[in-house]
Amino acid sequence: MADPGLAIDFALAGVAVGAAAALSGVGLVVCYQLTGVLNLAQGGIAVFIAYLLRELVVVRGWPVGWGAVLCLLVVAPGLGMLLQLAVFGPLQRRRAAVGELVVACVGVLVLLIGAVAAIWGTTPLADVPALVPARTVTLPGGHLLRVDAVAQLGAVLVIAVALWAVGRWTGFGVRARAVSADPTLAELAGVNAGRVAAAGWAFGSFAAGLVGVLLAPLVLLDPYGLPLLVMETLAVAVAARLRSLPIAVAVGLALGIGQSELSWLHPAGTLGPLLDAVQSNLFAVALLVAALVPWGFVEGFADQGLLGGGGLPQLGRPPGGGRGRGWAAVACALALLTPLALRAGGVRAVLTVPALALILLSVVLVTGGGGLVSLGQGAFAGLGALAAALLASGRIPAGAALVVTVLGLAAAGLLIGRPVVHRRGLVLALVTFALALGLSRFVFEQPYATAGLTVLRPAFLRGDHAFYAAELAVLGAGALLVAAVRRGRLGRALVAMRDHEAGAWAAGVAVPRVKLLVFGLGASLAGAGGVLLALAGEAFDASVFDPVQGLLWFAAVVVAGVDSAVGAVLAAFALVGLDAATVPGMSAVVVGALAAGAGWLPGGLAGGIRRMVAG
Repeated sequence: MADPGLAIDFALAGVAVGAAAALSGVGLVVCYQLTGVLNLAQGGIAVFIAYLLRELVVVRGWPVGWGAVLCLLVVAPGLGMLLQLAVFGPLQRRRAAVGELVVACVGVLVLLIGAVAAIWGTTPLADVPALVPARTVTLPGGHLLRVDAVAQLGAVLVIAVALWAVGRWTGFGVRARAVSADPTLAELAGVNAGRVAAAGWAFGSFAAGLVGVLLAPLVLLDPYGLPLLVMETLAVAVAARLRSLPIAVAVGLALGIGQSELSWLHPAGTLGPLLDAVQSNLFAVALLVAALVPWGFVEGFADQGLLGGGGLPQLGRPPGGGRGRGWAAVACALALLTPLALRAGGVRAVLTVPALALILLSVVLVTGGGGLVSLGQGAFAGLGALAAALLASGRIPAGAALVVTVLGLAAAGLLIGRPVVHRRGLVLALVTFALALGLSRFVFEQPYATAGLTVLRPAFLRGDHAFYAAELAVLGAGALLVAAVRRGRLGRALVAMRDHEAGAWAAGVAVPRVKLLVFGLGASLAGAGGVLLALAGEAFDASVFDPVQGLLWFAAVVVAGVDSAVGAVLAAFALVGLDAATVPGMSAVVVGALAAGAGWLPGGLAGGIRRMVAG
C-alpha cells in the first residue's frame, strides 16, 4: 500500500513545475484573448529570456534581482510589443489566414532558438540562477516544502487574481473584453485594438520569460530542450479552451503534481519502460489527449474561429510565368548534380541534402498542395529512419528496407490521418505537432525502441558518390510523383480544397478522402527521406527528428517556396549550408527571420527568384 506521507511529499515537490505550467497556460490564454493569436513562439521567448538572465548574472556578475527586473519587466514585454508591431499587427490588419499566423509564430520560435544557439552555443548549461533560493521548510509531520515552490505558486495566484480584477473593474478590461469578443466591432466603437493587442503580447512575453526563468533551474538550460518543455504546456491552454484562467491554473497545477506523484511508481515487466516514459512526460500525454480524442477540448474551438481559414494564400504560387519556373528548376538540378564531380570530402558535406529535400517535398505536397498546415512531417521522417535502422541492421537489404518503409509509412499516414481529416487551420497544426511530440517522447527518445541500432549501407552504395547518386534518383522519383499528383485529378481536388473547402464539398469533392490520400503520400515521402538520412549517417539519431527541428524544416520550405520542388531543394541547401559555413543555429536565425515576415514574401524565396528571372 502506498505511503500517504510519501504521496504528500511528492505532491509538494510537484508544485513548482505545476505553478510554472499554470503560468504558461495563463500567458497563452491572455495573449490569445487579446490578440487572436495562439503564441506558439512561447518556448522561444522563454529560452531567450532564461539565457539572457544567465548571461547577466553568471557571466557579467549582475545581482539576480536587477537582472530579473531588466529581463522580465523590460526585455520580455518589449519583445512582445515588437512582435505585435513588426510581425502580427500587419498580418492581422490585412486579415491574414490562420495558416500565415502559424507560419509567423513558428518563424519567431525558430528565430529565437537559433539566436540562442548562435550566441550561447548548444551545450546544455547547469549554472542557472534561481529567482528564489531553493530552501526548504519542515511542515508538521516532517514533510519538506520548498520555499521557491511556494513563491511560484503565490506568484501565479496573484497574477491570475490581478488579471481577473483588471478585466472586471478597469476601463482597459472593458476594452479588452470588447476586442476579445469582436475586434472589428470594438474598433467601430472607438477601441484601439492595436494597443490592446500590444498589451496582450507584452503580457504573453512576460509570462513566457518568467516560465523560462522558473523552469531553467529545474532542468538543464538547453536551446532545444527548454522550448519543447514549454511548448508541452500548450496542453494547459487547450484544456482551458483558450478562455478560462481558473481552468488553466487548475490544470497546470494538477498536471505538475500528477507527474510528480507518478514518478515514484516503477512498474515491472515488459511495459515498464513505456509506463516510465508516460510518467515522465505527462504534459505530452495531456496534449495528445486534448488534441486527438474525438470529444477533446479542441472541439470547443469551433466557436472561436480556429477551425477555419487554415490555408496559406499568400504563400501559394506567385505570378511569374513558366520561364522563371523552368530556369529555377534547371539551377536547382545543376546544384544537385555538381557534388558528383567533387572529391569524397565534398560529397560528404552535402550528403544529407537530397534526403532532407525529400522530407521537405512532403511539406510541398501536404501544405503547398493541399493547404494543410501539418507540423508533423519530421516525425514521419523519424519513423522512416527508425524503420530503416530496424530493417537494415542485417535483416533485409537497404533497398528492400526503403520500399517496405515507404509502403509502411503510407499506411501509417492513412491511419494517423483519420483523426485529423475533419480538422483544419490552427487545430490541425496543434494535432500534428502533438503527434510529432508524442512520437519523439515515447518512441525516438526511448532506449527500448532505439538501443543498439545500426544502419548499414549495402556494399554497392558504401561509397559516398554512389550513395549520393542513389539519393538523387529517389529524390527525382519523389519530385515526379508530386508533379503527377498536382497535375492530375487529385491535384485539382487539392486546389479546390485549399482555396475553399466548403466550395469543394459543394462541388462533390470527397474532402476527407482527399486529405487521407495527401497525408498518406506525404508520410511516404517523408519516410523515404528519413531512410536516406539514416543511411547517410549510418546511424539513427533521435535529435535529428526532434519536434523543434521539424518546425525548422517546415518554416524553411515555406519561406523557400512551398509551391514546388524548387523550394524544397533550395531550403535543404540553405539548412545544411548555413550551419556548415557559419555557426550552429544560423540556419534557424535566417529561416526564422524570413518566416516571421513570410506574409510579405509571396511564393517564398523561390517565387521571388522566378519573378526576377521572368523579368
